[in-house]
Amino acid sequence: MHLEIVTPEKSLYSGEVVLVQLPGKDGSFEILKNHAPIVSTLEKGTIKLRPLEGDDIFFEIGGGVVECKKNVISVLADN
Repeated sequence: MHLEIVTPEKSLYSGEVVLVQLPGKDGSFEILKNHAPIVSTLEKGTIKLRPLEGDDIFFEIGGGVVECKKNVISVLADN
């Protein structure tokens, strides 16, 4: 899956991942390969992502929006 995380100031991450965990309004949720299309608001919290290789990466956000469609995940985050 391809993941893009951007804020109004900069791009935080762009690359291939196997898992993304996001802070949703009703609790955290994960997006894995072939996830159903989704658009959701995000709350203040931590984004956890697992790249194809290497250790998990974490980003703190102040909220935002996520869209997932055809294994492309776009996160517009407040910092």
